[in-house]
Parts: sequence; structure tokens; C-alpha cells
Amino acid sequence: MSNPLLDTSSLPRFDEIRPEHVLPAIQKVIADQRAELEGLLKNSKQPDIDALVAPVEHMGQQLGRIWSPVSHLQNVLGSNEWREAYKQALPLLTEYGTELSQNADLQQAYAEVARNLPSDASEESRSAVEHALRDFHLAGVDLEKEAKDRFKAIMQELAETQAEFEHNVQDASDAWSLLITDDDNLRGLPQSLVARAAEDARKEDKDGWLFSLDFPTYDAVMRQADSRDLRAAFYRGWVTRGSDEGADPKWDNSGNIERILELRHEAANLVGFDNYAEYSLATKMADTPAQVMEFLRELSSHSRESAERELAELTDFAGMHLEAWDVTYWLEKLKQEKFSVSNEELRAYFPAMTVKEGLFALASQLYGVDLTPDDGVATWHKDVCYYKVSQNGAVLGSFYTDLFARNGKRTGAWIDECVTRESLNGNSALPVGYLVCNFPPPNEKGVSLLSHNDVVTLFHEFGHMLHHLLTRIGFPSISGINGVPWDAVELPSQFMENFAWSYDVLTRCSRHHEFGKPLPRDLFDKLDASRHAGAALAMLRQLELGLFDLRVHTEYDPANPAPVLDTLARVRDEVALIRHPDFNRLPHAFSHIFAGGYAAGYYSYKWAEVLAADAYAAFEEAGIFDADTASRFRREILEIGGSRDIMDAYVAFRGREPTIDALLHQAGIET
Repeated sequence: MSNPLLDTSSLPRFDEIRPEHVLPAIQKVIADQRAELEGLLKNSKQPDIDALVAPVEHMGQQLGRIWSPVSHLQNVLGSNEWREAYKQALPLLTEYGTELSQNADLQQAYAEVARNLPSDASEESRSAVEHALRDFHLAGVDLEKEAKDRFKAIMQELAETQAEFEHNVQDASDAWSLLITDDDNLRGLPQSLVARAAEDARKEDKDGWLFSLDFPTYDAVMRQADSRDLRAAFYRGWVTRGSDEGADPKWDNSGNIERILELRHEAANLVGFDNYAEYSLATKMADTPAQVMEFLRELSSHSRESAERELAELTDFAGMHLEAWDVTYWLEKLKQEKFSVSNEELRAYFPAMTVKEGLFALASQLYGVDLTPDDGVATWHKDVCYYKVSQNGAVLGSFYTDLFARNGKRTGAWIDECVTRESLNGNSALPVGYLVCNFPPPNEKGVSLLSHNDVVTLFHEFGHMLHHLLTRIGFPSISGINGVPWDAVELPSQFMENFAWSYDVLTRCSRHHEFGKPLPRDLFDKLDASRHAGAALAMLRQLELGLFDLRVHTEYDPANPAPVLDTLARVRDEVALIRHPDFNRLPHAFSHIFAGGYAAGYYSYKWAEVLAADAYAAFEEAGIFDADTASRFRREILEIGGSRDIMDAYVAFRGREPTIDALLHQAGIET
């Protein structure tokens, strides 16, 4: 039987792909590509875009199409078999990737292409070559053999250690449970959550209610549980995942954190940077760690006074000293008291499928695209849906949605590439993506009700997906979200969040699950009035994370590495108003920076949020559905991938550079 992973002629055959297919497929494609590259370099006397760059881009595309389903399935299924298959193949893939990036002959061939580019070469051709040359340097192509080998070894160990970090977080989350036998502890919780907990207890032959630590459950408890003890128990479970304070030492990420920081610092030093933060910023909009630090501290100084007022008001309202597990709960109570808005009341208007349909209608109105479901496509789970995206009858791309939490599935929300757009030398492919969330699973009636925060999350991830799908760039390395500076990649996603605060949009995205009526105007007005409640505190929280990330990567000293918890404490002393208990182990589950792509880049959320708020202001000025403004945003931002300097692109859209004023105004923070 043929290996379904090696069939890249169409969509992945998810109904056939098995863990045992992974290693043979990766071994074969790497061996084939090594031989192909050798032939390319030997036969390419005068390398140019067609003779060298296009074939190399296509090789990357083919490898991505094989690896993408593997990476995806181990994230959404999380079985031991899929993890083991992923773990076996990852070192081979990492070694090969570094080998390509350190190939001096290939780098020289690209340099020759750059020297001989014709004057009328396209902007995307120039960008693809420039990005490749930059990445060669960052991978250590200029190093002597011994240093090259060490860099390669570092990359391999990093990949494995980061994967172990994420798996520890997931395993610790999945293993945690809490059995409640006293229904007094259930007061305030949504009935749908209580019913699910009762069913989970019955499945385990237990009396009472059995709760897990998936994010929808955790979020509901922290916002709505009247029992302070219950909130404290969930808080402890959440902030000790993957740590020495957790339930099982085998999931302790302390050693992984230390090793990840050590390896990153060494890698950065090898290629000429003083620290990993400088290395990280080499591919971003921001120029230096000092510039980022100044940006974060400027936002902090603007936000602090407002945050202090918010905390004082919240403490007075609660009539007690607030612990970390109290803040979200009392903020929800304050919203109810002050604005008569209830998270549960709102949730009734947001069935997941209704929200999704309304979101798709918004995309259609803004960008003229049609999103059509196709039930005939193989998927990995019964809850997964597949959609084609077209315009004027021409298919632009497609994507899968996997929206609900389940055991074994990675927490959080994200999009990822399945196929990247390609149009080079007769090779063509349309973009395909995955949109993954962890919303509450459907109840016994098959309905999943979302909080407004969930709605914002879905809009956010769909903004990323539009960025991936609407690209017009034919070089895969700079198509869609590829090649976009990391501190700008959140622009389309955070921009889309703003539409989730528009009444005209929410009327399309809402329908009461029992009565069928859209969100009433008076309830929206209450929601809108509550938008700024706690906004400055939330701002400080994000700045705390950004500063921590930047400092652990900037200040790392291999001769005397500071404990990350000490660094976190110093950051909290500087910016945080909410004090966390000593058992809090935030770094140990901070997958964004220790397992994901945000290392020395978490500031990107706030950096891009400035761009997003300023961009949305252009829509507010013209009318949020203004066709010309939407067309300009699509042309200058969504379509260009990494082919153009992002600030030049932003100025082309907005007519000027952004300022932080729009973000502060949006958050209700007075300057």
C-alpha cells in the first residue's frame, strides 16, 4: 500500500494517514530532495529565479505538505502514537532544515542570483532572494565547520526540548481533574458546564461532578464560580502546570526552560549576536531590544494610573483584599452591577455555528469572497468542517475548522498552514489552512454556546486565516503569513477583533439558541459600555508577559544564569498591580515563548495591536464596511505576504505611520 503522506496531489488523506507512515515519508522526501539539490547545484551554471530559486521553493513546499499534517495531527489528536511518530521524525527534519540553511554552495548560488537580478525583476522575486540570504546568515552559513556543526546540534536539541516542553504542559493539563461532591460549590457556573461535569463523573463511575482543566472550563470557573475555594483550586491547577509545584515531577519544565535559554543564547552568540533577543529581532520590524523595551514601558506608563483606578474600584466593590483568583470573578460581577451585562446572558446569543456563519458573511462583504462548505473532504474528527473560498467563481483557497475542546488536543487557539500558495515555473498550489480553537463542546442538543471573549478569539484567528488565504504571492517562502515580520503577523488578526465589537456585525453573528432572536441593541450597548472595564489591568498583564520574555532573552548570562522566577518577580515589581502567590509558575506553561514562535517576540501582540487599532480607525472614519478601504487593506496588507517592507505597506494603506494613540483610545486609557 502506498504511503498517503507522500501523495501531495490534493488535500491530505486524513482518513488514511497513520503514525507509522510518518518516519518512512520523511526519510524518503529528505533523501529525494538531497539528491535533487545536488543535481540543481551541479547543473546550474548561471543560477537565476527559474533555474534555482523556483525549484528550491518548490522543494520547501513539498516538504511542508508532508510535514504539515503530521505536526497538525499530533497537536489535535495528541495520542502517544502520534507523539512518538512526531518525536522520531523531528530530529531528521530539523537536521535537514539546518543543513539546507548552512549549505555554502546554495548560499553562493543565491548570492549570484541576487547580483544578476534584472532591473525589472519583480518585488517579490527580490524579496524572496533577500529573505533567503538573510536566513542563510542567521543559520550560520558563514561559520567554520566546527561552529556550523555545533549550531546544527543546538537547533536539533532545541526542537526536541521545545516539543517536550509543550507535551509536558499538555499532559499535565489532561491529567488534572477535580471531583466536586457538594453542589454548593457549583453556584454561579453555567448549567451546560455542570451537566458536562456530571456526565464526565458518570463515565468514571463517580458520584458528583468531575471537572477537567481545559481552557473553557477554567475560564468559566474563574469568571463565574461563586465558590472562592473552587476558583483557588482551579487557579493553582492552571498556574502550576508543567512545574515543580504541579501534581507530578515528570512534567516539570524547570530543566527544559533552563536548557532552552542556554541553547538559544549560545546559538545567537555563534552567529554574532550578543543575546537571543537581538537574534530574534533580526527578522522583525523592531530594530533593537532597547527599542522594544522603550515601547513596552511607554505603554506601561500610559496605562498605570488607569489600572490603579480600576483596581481600587474593583477592590471597593468586592469589599475585600483580592487574590489572583478573585480578580476575574469580581470584574464580571462589577460589569453586571455597573453595566447590567452578564456573560451567561450574552452566551445564549452566540451559538458557535451562528457566529461562524456571521463571520463568513462579514468576510464576504468586506472582500467579496464566498465561503462554501464541502462535506466530501476527509477530516481527522467528526467536529471538523471544511470550506472552499472563492471569488467570482474562481477558487482562492480552502480551510478546515476544528473548534471544540477535547482531551488530548493542544490548548489555545491557532491557525496553521496545510498548503502554501505557489505559482512558479508551472508549479501551482492554492493555500489551505487549519483554524483550531478550544471552545465548549456541544451540549446534548448539539449546541456550543460561546462567550463574547470566544467570539473575539474566533474573529482573531480568522484574521490570520484571511492573511493566509488572500495572498497573491507565488513564492511559498514569502506567501501569506510566511516572511512577514513576527511583530506584524498579528496585525490582520487583531484588526479583525474590532469587528466583534460592532453591533452591525454582531447582529449577523448572534441568534438566541432558544428564541432565535439576534442580540438586542440594549444588550449590545451594555456589552459595549463594559468594554473598557479592566482594560488597563489587562494591558499591564500583557506588558508583564512581554517584558518577562524580552528580559529573560536579553539578560541571560551563561556564567551566572538568573532563575526565571527571579526575573519574573522583578518584572512584576515594575509593572504588575495584581500580586501572584509564590506557587505561581507562569513560565512553566508559557508555550508561546518556550515552545512556540514568540521567543523574544511576545511584545509582538502589543506592537501589532498598535497597527491594528490604527488600521481599524481608518475603517471607522470611512464606515466599517467601506468597500474602498477594505479593498486597500486587502491589497496593501493581506495580499502581499512578506514581499514588501511592512511599514511601507502600512503607509501605503493608511497614508502615514501608526501611533499608539488609537490603541490607548480603544482601551479607554486617558493620555
